[in-house]
Amino acid sequence: MGLRPIAAGLITAALLTAPLTACGATPLPAESSLSLQRSQVATQAAAPVRTVKITSLRTTDYTKGTLTVAGTLTPAPAAGSRIAFQRWSATAGWQEIGHASSSGTQVTISVNQPGSIRTYRLAIGPQAPYAAAASAPTGFYHYVWRGIYKKPLLATGGKGHPQYNVVPPSEAPRRAEAELLADKGGVVWGDINSAGCTWVKNWLGNITDGTIRASLLNGSTVLGTLDQAQETEGWLNRKITGVTRLRLQVADVRSGYGPQVATDSMLLCTN
Repeated sequence: MGLRPIAAGLITAALLTAPLTACGATPLPAESSLSLQRSQVATQAAAPVRTVKITSLRTTDYTKGTLTVAGTLTPAPAAGSRIAFQRWSATAGWQEIGHASSSGTQVTISVNQPGSIRTYRLAIGPQAPYAAAASAPTGFYHYVWRGIYKKPLLATGGKGHPQYNVVPPSEAPRRAEAELLADKGGVVWGDINSAGCTWVKNWLGNITDGTIRASLLNGSTVLGTLDQAQETEGWLNRKITGVTRLRLQVADVRSGYGPQVATDSMLLCTN
């Protein structure tokens, strides 16, 4: 015997209704997971953000090599929070070179560093509810006065038994001192590696028995000269941007036994 038409219709309706009722009562796993992910994204989007900015980066002492950075942190971190001044290293990544404790939204940090061309940033660690934050990287040319003989002389020469005697580091650790000598009517010179430098300053003490002429040259171009009488002191300073091979020369003008000059020379460089 077959099912009655009415009974068969009821059974079919029951089979179709059961799955639909189940779906409406309990979300499928995939839908539940998607709902959680959306909730997490919304929470992350609403998380507060701290902004760090460098407002000033400059060399404040060209002799000591003092580098000073100023910046802002918004909103202000807790009083006394450690703010790091970091320098980028191609081999070691970001390295701290100085730090300060926060006070409000402003921070200033000073450190002594040799001349360099580097990239810097300010950074602060995580502090609930804020994640760690850092400023945008900032490149900077840091010029510092250094001894002219920190790098070896490229060449020396002249005429009349020239002697260009650099004082050894054990006696002159600044690497700035030398004595230049030659016979009567002679000339003595030395070529200095001045790449990366913008200024040179030379103190000269003429200890010969007559007049000498000190000169700075870029190849055959004379950058400056100074004539000095017997037993006098003087300065020969020049801007040398773009000069990579600077010559310091002393020549006899009129003396009894030739030029003899003590020098103390410094370069303003990033190296």
